[in-house]
Amino acid sequence: MSITRRPTRQIRVGKVAVGGGAPISVQSMTNTDTRDIAATVVQIQRLSRAGCEIVRLAVPDQEAAAALARIKAQVDIPIIADIHFDYRLALAALEAGVDGLRLNPGNIGGPGRVKAVVKEAAARRVPIRIGVNAGSLEEEAMAAYGGVTAAAMVASALKHVRLLEDLDFYDIKISLKAAEVPLMLEAYRRLAAEVDYPLHLGVTEAGRGLEGAVKSAVGIGILLNEGIGDTIRVSLTGDPVQEVAAGFAILRSLGLRRRGIELISCPTCGRCQVDVEGVAARVQQDLQDVARPLKVAVMGCAVNGPGEARQADVGIAGGPGFGLLFRHGRPVRKVKEEDMARALIEEARRLAAEEGEEENAHE
Repeated sequence: MSITRRPTRQIRVGKVAVGGGAPISVQSMTNTDTRDIAATVVQIQRLSRAGCEIVRLAVPDQEAAAALARIKAQVDIPIIADIHFDYRLALAALEAGVDGLRLNPGNIGGPGRVKAVVKEAAARRVPIRIGVNAGSLEEEAMAAYGGVTAAAMVASALKHVRLLEDLDFYDIKISLKAAEVPLMLEAYRRLAAEVDYPLHLGVTEAGRGLEGAVKSAVGIGILLNEGIGDTIRVSLTGDPVQEVAAGFAILRSLGLRRRGIELISCPTCGRCQVDVEGVAARVQQDLQDVARPLKVAVMGCAVNGPGEARQADVGIAGGPGFGLLFRHGRPVRKVKEEDMARALIEEARRLAAEEGEEENAHE
């Protein structure tokens, strides 16, 4: 059953279309000091290799703003400048050639300053993301709606939207992030019924590792399944490359995007006769750089193993001291248990390369 996505306007963040039926893009944010150009470029390049399609950079001062042009010249994915409080940083970021701004028009000064930023963004055809966060909601909205509520978050977003619309600016996308999943869900649902702008989904301050990924998958996944959302960021404490992997895993699980390895591995039980966990961990680690969509199975016994392995693009089903390697449903050969991971990795890489060559031959 396919998901019917909510119709929206389309904007462009550099080369990436957002909304209007475009593929749901995966974003991340650097955690380097933007003023450290070399370190920031290295991290963006790592994110790009992992599949990141848009990257956001913190711009806390003029030195960081001045670094943007040099960073942008060395990377090939769109850059969004994250701006707070000082409208001059937004103007400097635009002059540096950024592909998008993330700001709240209400906290960068009076109408004249907002107008200056919007005029420059419009001239450069640079979109603006209005980012509302439950943790920094303005006092006015909380007072009017009884605290940090979904209604207050939506009211805040709409107030900022009207500021831009009054200046005849419509290249807008919106986020309504909260650390509490139910609050985030209600806010996005309410906003989706009010406007047709593309929405950027995320659970803010989700945490680290497994817990953060689960919270993000629940919040983002529920909305995506309802057709809401045009671009996503999984916010995790630590290496932002993991955010990209989690983002594509969420999209892949709903059939919305296919990129990289989808690992299928059994949970193990008393029937298991090989080290499924060890093989799966090595396979996932060694194939993380493969961009071509492949379903790879690591199964541990003869009950469900052969069937699951056959349904994958490549797979291995364990037996007592050996594994049976499958490719597109057909057995290839038996391998010793100690060679299972290596054999599966080699077969997966071979298949990815062959399918890539075949695709190029038909272009």
